Amino acid sequence: MIETLLVIEDEKLLGSELCRHYRQSGWEVILTSTLAEAKALLLKKSIEPLLILSDMNLPDGHALDFMEAMKKHAGYAEWLFLTGYGNVPDSVRALRLGAYDFLEKPCDLERLDLVVASAARSAAIQRRVVDQAKQGYRRYSPEAYIGHSPQAQGIRQLLAKLTQVPFSALIIGGESGTGKGLTARILHYGGARAQQPMIEVNCAALPRELLESELFGHEPGAFTGASGRHRGLLEQADGGTLFMDEIGEMPPDLQAKLLKVIEDHKVRRLGGEKEISVDVQIVAASNRNLEQMTQSGGFRSDLYHRLSVFRVILPPLREAVEDLDELVPLFVAEYNAKAGKQVKDIPDEVWRKLKAHYWPGNVRELRNVIERCVLFSDGPVFPGQWLQLPGQQAGDNIDPGSGSDGICLPLDGSMALDDMDRFIIKTALERTGNNLTAAARVLGVTRETLRYRVRKYNLKTVD
Repeated sequence: MIETLLVIEDEKLLGSELCRHYRQSGWEVILTSTLAEAKALLLKKSIEPLLILSDMNLPDGHALDFMEAMKKHAGYAEWLFLTGYGNVPDSVRALRLGAYDFLEKPCDLERLDLVVASAARSAAIQRRVVDQAKQGYRRYSPEAYIGHSPQAQGIRQLLAKLTQVPFSALIIGGESGTGKGLTARILHYGGARAQQPMIEVNCAALPRELLESELFGHEPGAFTGASGRHRGLLEQADGGTLFMDEIGEMPPDLQAKLLKVIEDHKVRRLGGEKEISVDVQIVAASNRNLEQMTQSGGFRSDLYHRLSVFRVILPPLREAVEDLDELVPLFVAEYNAKAGKQVKDIPDEVWRKLKAHYWPGNVRELRNVIERCVLFSDGPVFPGQWLQLPGQQAGDNIDPGSGSDGICLPLDGSMALDDMDRFIIKTALERTGNNLTAAARVLGVTRETLRYRVRKYNLKTVD
């Protein structure tokens, strides 16, 4: 790929020599002798130079003033300055504005080549970051939250507003499989921090000691096995976003340390003596009701109130069944592309079964079902026999709210064991009017056993 070098030099001989030299090196060189010409190229012709090599003093102005005014229009370009009489104030100002280097004339071409090559690498890295951010925004814009139900439209409108404000912390709630990870990426890539890192951690997937080390980092010798220095996830996310999934599983003592980091914007590594400044946007998610957990003592109320600057509660799929009209064709097209299939026609009977299912695993369960059916398809017709929705093998649906003795649970890995346990208990309570004694009788357990699990999952009862 041929890159563009913009040269701003009013000395004709030097300008011609620079053009000749760098064209031979494979650059597309554009030479201007005034700042006005360079401004027209950047604004009107929208050229995108990788490097801008400029004299300091031009006939129509000072190059540093020009850089300050035009830097946002030059994108990821690096700026190099040449001057016949350099001075300390100019060099300090150039570096403060973000110039890559400040060189005095006459400058040896070999030295200039080294600086140009280094600046080109730096600019290329910046361009990749910008391009990745743009790709992330296209993929994770608020429109990526699919659905035409009132609930989905409300979530999209809220996400569009949140991406326009510099929030410090936010909580995403909702059942497992409702799209909390997708929502977090929309908030990051659609906001002002899109070009900075997004770091993700699942607080339920790591034991306490490892989670503490991963979040806060450690110094050599901080604990047995800590042979080197480790930058924690909070440091790695500096300037960007830290997505903390299943934050309700974080131990209380780590919750206190996290709160201090959020309040002070400083983190101290395990075994470290100094605090390190960090600027991190925290997006926390949980499928548990954190507000109820604060009342029962399972989650620190001060951390909850600090995180809940905004709250985004994602609806379960069973409350927005009309969204299947968009989600199903989308997933079919996705797995058609991945597997080289040609599924196009979805029979009415398949739609009936999909819309009758309770979807305890929500969108994650739906995605798995569609993947299985597309992979096992033999033609353009969606193979309904591979839906294998619980309770529908014989073509009948079991609706958890209909008074039936059956409960639909996915056995395809889309729902964790604890989620199944909670779902069964919640369904039993709903069918018995939240009566603990009656629900215990239905489930065949003692009141004390059921009461323990009700408290564990923050469910409501009337006795």
